[in-house]
Amino acid sequence: MSISSKRVAAITGGGRGIGLGISTVLAREGFDLAICGQKEEKDVESLEGLRKLGARVLYAKANVAEARDREAFLAMIKETFGRLDVLVNNAGIAPKVRADILEAGEESFDDLIKVNLRGPYFLTQKAAQWMIAQRKDDPSRVQSVINITSVSATVASVNRGDYCLAKAALGMSNQLWSVRLAEFGIPVYEVRPGIIKTDMTSGVTGKYDALIAGGLIPQNRWGFPEDVGKAVAMLARGDLPYSTGQVIMVDGGMTLARL
Repeated sequence: MSISSKRVAAITGGGRGIGLGISTVLAREGFDLAICGQKEEKDVESLEGLRKLGARVLYAKANVAEARDREAFLAMIKETFGRLDVLVNNAGIAPKVRADILEAGEESFDDLIKVNLRGPYFLTQKAAQWMIAQRKDDPSRVQSVINITSVSATVASVNRGDYCLAKAALGMSNQLWSVRLAEFGIPVYEVRPGIIKTDMTSGVTGKYDALIAGGLIPQNRWGFPEDVGKAVAMLARGDLPYSTGQVIMVDGGMTLARL
């Protein structure tokens, strides 16, 4: 095992959607990347483009809801790069069916909690243990944990209550880890995207096109994955070292209180 001379960022779900936007910007910033997703590596078309940006890219097929997959992912990072500087908890799923909370079933609820909350919570636990050990060898390291949540953490959507609850709980997880890791000099941040144009939102494009045209968002456009990536890059670089626990809104002003 050789230790990479470049900083290494792990991005769950980093091969598509918002995760790919994050991976792209971090590759341009000079990071090497460790990405996990649920597809086979040969089916992840974005990896070659990331490598062309100069990043070494490790890909692991892993489901963050499963402990053995989380542990295997971190073991692969250790074997390939010998270090981990930034963890971006981005992987998440939406409900397969948007159902009124008066009628929604438990299966979707359980699935979303496992992937969107339990996965990042316990991945952070294991990654943080490793980061703390690395700091003992080199206290000058610039490390961070960044949780990607959603405006749905505070904006109620009664046809996808499971998603809202999982994101709200991940926001509290962000606060918990911020407090716990502060003594080790590892800041923890939450990035809260609004309406971002990805494959996850492709099925509701017409709905949000109309809402945006009607003035839902002050900046009057869809957000893009690289909008989120730029916010993450600022945090990963260490530009806000005295702001652990903070929430960075990337929503075009959608959640601003207005008259």
